[in-house]
Amino acid sequence: MLSLRNFECRYGSVRAVKGIDLDVASGELVALVGANGAGKSTLLQTLCGFVPEWNGEVSFQGAPLRRPLKPAEIVKQGISLVPEGRALFPPLSVKENLELGAYVRYRRGDHKNIAEDLEFVLELFPILRQRTKQPAGTLSGGEQQMLAIGRALMAKPGLLLLDEPCTGLAPLLVLVILETLVQLRERGITILLVEQNARAALGIADRGYVIENGRIALEGPASALLADANVQHAYLGKECRL
Repeated sequence: MLSLRNFECRYGSVRAVKGIDLDVASGELVALVGANGAGKSTLLQTLCGFVPEWNGEVSFQGAPLRRPLKPAEIVKQGISLVPEGRALFPPLSVKENLELGAYVRYRRGDHKNIAEDLEFVLELFPILRQRTKQPAGTLSGGEQQMLAIGRALMAKPGLLLLDEPCTGLAPLLVLVILETLVQLRERGITILLVEQNARAALGIADRGYVIENGRIALEGPASALLADANVQHAYLGKECRL
């Protein structure tokens, strides 16, 4: 579904991602893990049109993505991002935030299907049904993360990108978010998950990539990466038990 070849991107003169190859097949949940500053978030932001300086080849569903990549056009093509920090609209209600996720579809007049997808999101996150009229800024951190995922799903993406969805959440809420991603994968939604918590991400992924200093250091089945001594030492702790 998504294919990157010799992909690199930069902030000004700083080359953050340095000529990587990466693939996400339809129906997969792929984890991209690594330390802070390794280039994970920059890669997602570039794919979504927020970082204009990039080189290499990018294809989605068999068609090349060409510059300039504009965020609205990326959403139209079927790629939706759950950004780090959630980037909600705090004064707007939960329902209004969810409806904004479908703005491209509203412009196409897809009202009936939007209503069905709104119901799907509220079934996925029952707590949001109780908060539909509540301002997003008054939600707890975990509820805000659920809302951010729900808003991205309202675009009805073929590929869902998530940038550090577990950051700042209590362990129980991390488990809820990860279980939700597994449910979405089981429903056929393709996912690229960027996460510093390597154990959590690789624990639910089909395949994984480890990125270091802007380059892919390791890749393979998630179970194999979890068992890899180098990954254990660098990201899971020296005494990890798998």
